[in-house]
Amino acid sequence: MFSSLKIRNYRLFATGAVVSNIGTWMSRITQDWLVLSLTGSSAAVGITTALQFLPMLLFGLYGGVIADRYPKRLLLLFTQAAMGLCGLSLAVLTLSGHVQVWHVYLIAFLLGMVTVVDNPSRQSFVSEMVGPDRLRNAVSLNSANFQSARLIGPAVAGVLITTVGSGWAFMLNGLSFIAPLVGLLLMRQHELHKSVRVPRGKGQLREGLRYVRGRPELIWPIVLIGFIGTFGFNFPIWLTAFAHGVYDGGAGLYAFFNILMAAGSLAGALLAARRGSSRLRVLLLAAMAFGVLEIAVSFSPWVWLFSLVLVPIGMLGMTTNISANTSVQMASDPEMRGRVMSLYMMVFVGGTPIGGPLLGWVTDTYGARVGFATGGLVSLLAAATIGLILTRVAGVRLKVGLRGGRPHLAFVPKKEQLATAA
Repeated sequence: MFSSLKIRNYRLFATGAVVSNIGTWMSRITQDWLVLSLTGSSAAVGITTALQFLPMLLFGLYGGVIADRYPKRLLLLFTQAAMGLCGLSLAVLTLSGHVQVWHVYLIAFLLGMVTVVDNPSRQSFVSEMVGPDRLRNAVSLNSANFQSARLIGPAVAGVLITTVGSGWAFMLNGLSFIAPLVGLLLMRQHELHKSVRVPRGKGQLREGLRYVRGRPELIWPIVLIGFIGTFGFNFPIWLTAFAHGVYDGGAGLYAFFNILMAAGSLAGALLAARRGSSRLRVLLLAAMAFGVLEIAVSFSPWVWLFSLVLVPIGMLGMTTNISANTSVQMASDPEMRGRVMSLYMMVFVGGTPIGGPLLGWVTDTYGARVGFATGGLVSLLAAATIGLILTRVAGVRLKVGLRGGRPHLAFVPKKEQLATAA
């Protein structure tokens, strides 16, 4: 489960990441609650989230070209420093009492611009640290790292918001980026696996798109994760609305919801780290179950039941994300991985500028329950539709039978190129 941690460079990377991830989750919770406090609108929370991910939608593919062209460690030094400065700027505005909602919008957009380069660089840098044999394990541990921080960050944010104010949560987030910067500087560069550097040239963006389009083991996980990310992962909108409007709680209840989601996500990440392979049937079944649970929990009359179901929702959401991420990375050639992962991240988080305001409007107009159920319904339909497409177009068929006395479902490949993916 933890084999990648035997590698010194990855240990430094993971240690720095968990510190900055805690700060990031503190900032996310504080940012959402600050916007809700300033505006009283779930749609405003959705706009903030949308602005943070709009650059990924507009420029995400160019970030992948940059990640394939330049040393990824050097790129990460610049991006992590820039993220720290964004956090410190929001802290100064909040602590000085001058913060307005447009300040939050602007800094969210600037942070998104940095993320355009940071995301594909960080995703593809993992293979340089651990090599192909441990790539799947390292990707899963990265997700576990992020979700572990998600357990701590919201709790700390809830305490800080209610005691000393939002500004100090933003300040700690800005300072937390010192840790990954130190980790990157301490790495032994000669121990990194040699990467394939792509020279500057014309048509590299189109080349990446053609590469993905021609490989069904890449395109279908990316399409599915695009629907899930756009419509199914709008938790800042829904959880603030349920905490504030449905169950009459405050920042503490919102932080508690996020902690429960993180507990489930952490469990899903650790289980993924134990698995030896990523299969399309795991991805599709997890995505369908994820949608079903979102629909079911949206109508819970009791806060305790709503809270409990957030744990398996987090687990299934993380299983969906990791299954798609690892299958795409493993199926990509090294010289194309930056561009492929930029496309992956573009559709996963780049759809938020569409889904965030749309589902924020649905939530404000028809209520939190309808908004949450809508996201779950779209996720369920997307997973079911792509499952049918795989059986009819991509050359696989659905096989249902018994194994060990229990029902067994599998996609049986008809084409050689899908054998490892299915």
